[in-house]
Amino acid sequence: MTQRQPDAVALRGIVKRFPGVLANDHVDLTVAPGEIHALMGENGAGKSTLMSILYGLSRPDAGTVELAGRPVAFGSAAAAIEAGIGMVQQGFALFDTLSVTDNVIFGAEPRRHGLLDRRAARTAVGALVERHGLRLSPTDRVGDLPVGLRQQVEILKLLYRQANVLILDEPTAVLTPAETDRLFDVLRGLAAEGRTILFVSHKLHEVLALSDNVTVLRDGRVTLSCATADTDRGALAAAMTGRAVELDRIYPVGAPGEVVLSAQGLTIRGHPALDDVSLEVRAGEVVGIAGVAGNGQTELVAAIAGLRPLDAGTVTLGGRDLGGLPVRERRAAGLAHLPEDRAEVGSAPGATLANNLATGFQRRLARRGFLRPRAIRAHGSGIVEEYGVRAAGVDAPMRTLSGGNQQKAILGRELAHDAPVLLVEQPTRGVDIGAIAQIHRRIISYRDAGHAVLLVSAELSEIRALADRVLVMYEGRIVASFGKDEATNEALGLAMAGGAR
Repeated sequence: MTQRQPDAVALRGIVKRFPGVLANDHVDLTVAPGEIHALMGENGAGKSTLMSILYGLSRPDAGTVELAGRPVAFGSAAAAIEAGIGMVQQGFALFDTLSVTDNVIFGAEPRRHGLLDRRAARTAVGALVERHGLRLSPTDRVGDLPVGLRQQVEILKLLYRQANVLILDEPTAVLTPAETDRLFDVLRGLAAEGRTILFVSHKLHEVLALSDNVTVLRDGRVTLSCATADTDRGALAAAMTGRAVELDRIYPVGAPGEVVLSAQGLTIRGHPALDDVSLEVRAGEVVGIAGVAGNGQTELVAAIAGLRPLDAGTVTLGGRDLGGLPVRERRAAGLAHLPEDRAEVGSAPGATLANNLATGFQRRLARRGFLRPRAIRAHGSGIVEEYGVRAAGVDAPMRTLSGGNQQKAILGRELAHDAPVLLVEQPTRGVDIGAIAQIHRRIISYRDAGHAVLLVSAELSEIRALADRVLVMYEGRIVASFGKDEATNEALGLAMAGGAR
C-alpha cells in the first residue's frame, strides 16, 4: 500500500491575538504538494496574519505549524526562507536602479575566491528565466519594467532561493488582465513541478479560475474549506461576508447636465506621455477611462489634479481656468481626488487616521486659528462609522489599517468634501467583495447628486458597471469613445490593444 505523502503545509489550531482583536481563531489549513490553494476573506479577516505566521514574521499564541509533516517554529522570515518558504507581498521589495540579476541574487550572491561571481549569477538567473518561461532578461533594469514583470522578478527571487512553498499576497492587485493571465500561467507551471502555491486573494473569478482548493476566513475563523470545483461565486461571497452579495451589477445611465470639467489638448512629453488629450465630464455623469497600465491614464489624472506640469493644454472647472494653480487651490476650486497610490499620495501613513481624515477640513475643525483635537476625532469617527472602516480607533496610525480599509477611509474623506468634480483612480484596488459593492453605490450616489466623476480603473467590469461613457487610452492618446451599451469587453479590449474603433 502506497504511503500518503505528507502535506506540504499544515497549520493546526492557529490562534493569534492583538490588543482588542482576535485575528486568528483556531484556524486549520492544510495544503498538499503541487497544490494551488486560495485563501480568501474580507479586509481584516485574518488572511495576512495567518500568512505572516507561516512566513515567520509573527508567532502564534496557540497552534502548530508543520512543513512536510514536521513541526516547525520560525523565529524570522530568514528562517522560513531557509526552510523553503517564500513570500511575495503586496509592496515589492526591489531596487529600481539595479538589474534583474542584481535584485534576484541580493543577499544570496554566488562568490568565487571571496568575490561576487557575476558570470555565475547571470547564468543562474538566465537559466531560471528560460526554465519557467518568464518574459525577462537578466540584464533588464528593474526600474524600466512594467508592474507585471516586476512581480515576476519577485517570484524569480524565491525560485533562486529554491522555495518549494510560495505565498502570494493579493498578487493581481496592480496587474492588468493580460498580466494576470501571464502570472497564472507561471503559477500553474510551478505547481506542475510540485511546488505549493498559497494564493491570497479576494477576487472570486480569479480564485475559481486558478486554485485547486479554497479556504475562506471571516472574523478570523474558517467559514468554508473545500475543493474549488465544488463551490461558486455566490457561495464564496456569502462565506466571506456572512450575507448574500449582489454581484456584477451594472448601474443605469445617469442624467448628465452642463459640462463641469473640461480638458483640452493636454500634452506631456516623455514616457509615459500625453498626446493632445481632450475630454469633458458633465454634472451627473461618470466618464470612465480604460486602458492597459502605462498608456497615459495616470498622467492624465495627475495633470488635471495639478500633480504633473503640462507642456501644453488647458484644464477648466466650472469655466475657471486651473492653469498654474497648485494642488491646494485646485481642491479649493472644487476638485476632490482619490489617487491611485493611497500610501504615497492619498495619505500620511505615519499620521493618525483622524488627522488623515481631517485633511482639507482644517478650517472647519479649527477655532481662533487652532485645530480642535476633539473635533478632529469626532469628524474622523463619523467617516469611519459611515464607511465601515475597520481600525483600532481614529487615533491609530494610518499605516496600521489594511489596504482596503485605507481605501474606504480616503474615499470617505474625499466624498465628504462634496466637490463638484471627483477624480477617482482604482477605487476598489485591494478591496474585498462586500466593500466593492458599497464603494460602487457611493460613487453612483455622488453622480446622482449632480457631481461629475472621472473614473480610471484597470477592472473592465468596474468601468462597465459605473461609467456612462467610456474613453480608451492607448500610447498617451484617447483612441475610442463608447456609450454604456457599446462598451463590451470585446470592444474595449480591442481598443486597449490599439485596434480601430
